[in-house]
Amino acid sequence: MFYDYAKVNVKAGDGGNGIVAWRREKYVAMGGPAGGDGGNGGSIILEADGGLRTLIDFRYHTHYKADRGAHGQGSNMHGRSAEDKVLRVPVGTVVRDAETGQIMADLTQEGQQVVVVKGGKGGRGNTHFVSSTHRAPTLAENGDAGEERWITLELKLLADVGLVGFPNVGKSTIISHVSAAKPKIADYHFTTIVPNLGMVKVDEGRSFVMADIPGLIEGAAEGAGLGHRFLRHTERTRVLVHVLDISGSEGRNPLEDFAIVNQELGNYNPTLLKRPMIIAANKMDIDGSEEQLALLKEALPDYEVFPISAATGEGLKPLIYRLADLIDEVDLEEIEPVVVEEMKVTKAAPLQQEEKFVIEQEAEGLYVVSGPEIERHWRRTNFTHEDAVSRFLQIVEAMGVVKALREAGCQDGDTVRIKDIEFDFMD
Repeated sequence: MFYDYAKVNVKAGDGGNGIVAWRREKYVAMGGPAGGDGGNGGSIILEADGGLRTLIDFRYHTHYKADRGAHGQGSNMHGRSAEDKVLRVPVGTVVRDAETGQIMADLTQEGQQVVVVKGGKGGRGNTHFVSSTHRAPTLAENGDAGEERWITLELKLLADVGLVGFPNVGKSTIISHVSAAKPKIADYHFTTIVPNLGMVKVDEGRSFVMADIPGLIEGAAEGAGLGHRFLRHTERTRVLVHVLDISGSEGRNPLEDFAIVNQELGNYNPTLLKRPMIIAANKMDIDGSEEQLALLKEALPDYEVFPISAATGEGLKPLIYRLADLIDEVDLEEIEPVVVEEMKVTKAAPLQQEEKFVIEQEAEGLYVVSGPEIERHWRRTNFTHEDAVSRFLQIVEAMGVVKALREAGCQDGDTVRIKDIEFDFMD
């Protein structure tokens, strides 16, 4: 099955805890602190793999978690850092933060990687807290929590040629004739509901990739049908082939169909209309097609028109050879890139900067302090050690929390809560 969209949860590994330990060696009096550091948690990395064509693996497995770092040990032995977890995705995958919609990466090259969540840093052992006035520190840090977020994966096919047009105009029949692709073909609309890729061999050592984009309808750029899901696969094609039912066998006007589909491409992104485009006038084997073909060429003199019959294979060879020549003529660097509210980056984009802490009064005499930075220091603190608690309170004061509490109306004797720890406020 072909899947071009997935939403998954990724959780990096937590850092290991540093420990409080002491040298316990014979004949070494007052051995001093010897607590090792915790190892770093594993990150989760996405890597573009040219051998993959679909996001189906993420359809049935939606939660991914990296290992945590090992805790430190005595004798200054540090905990082992966890290995990163590498998830492979098809080339052409766009990665977004699910909550904000922000583009984190656009993986367009084989082997390109992006760190989507970073592992937590390991905590420091008590050897790091020795000073001239504090020779036997009884504090060590816990490891940081690994990042966690929901991300969305959107696959945009990488193809040289994209077939576009209304439903049931013969796109799937064309790709089945010129390549080894075997799409479902039937005489009704929306037979093709997922894109099909086929490798078209022209001559020895000369070939290109063709994509059969499912049929577009009026309003596709605004999301009608599965418009956005289909249109995004046109963004990375070098050449577009507009397939028309020149016979008007369903009572449609080929010129009107051409105008509507091009309008949808332009509404989705105007740069698509600057791509090289040729017209495949299909169903020439049906009576009345010659008259319609003459009208089409007269109305669209700026376009190359190739009369074909996908059902019989007539006219496909000249079309394929012209496409091969056109692809050779088009330099990828000359194609204006499609930008749909996104920018390409090679590493995870930072989320919006949050305040260091926020103070809220939940009840009379009860103030709650929260925020990413203060919660990070809270997590690092081992509250079973008095030295660690004292250090945490010093950090809180240095961050300006005490001053902010005063300004918020907190008075001596009021209760201050940080996470699940409560303190009596004394300035």
